[in-house]
Amino acid sequence: MPFHPLWLVLIGVIALIIFGPKRLPELGSALGRGIREFKKASEDLRDEVTRSSEPEPPAAPTTQASDPQTPHV
Repeated sequence: MPFHPLWLVLIGVIALIIFGPKRLPELGSALGRGIREFKKASEDLRDEVTRSSEPEPPAAPTTQASDPQTPHV
């Protein structure tokens, strides 16, 4: 089914009739907030998957330090 701008107008008119002019801005802001949170969560998930699939860099060699609590003889 092809997308046509008339569909947006029709959906807007139906939403205006159902929810009224006072409640429509609240619904729009709630919808925008939900979309932003969904995008952020999906970006975080994508970053985590990308980060976990990358090979880890080799660990730096550690030096054996003497234990400061053990007295030297």
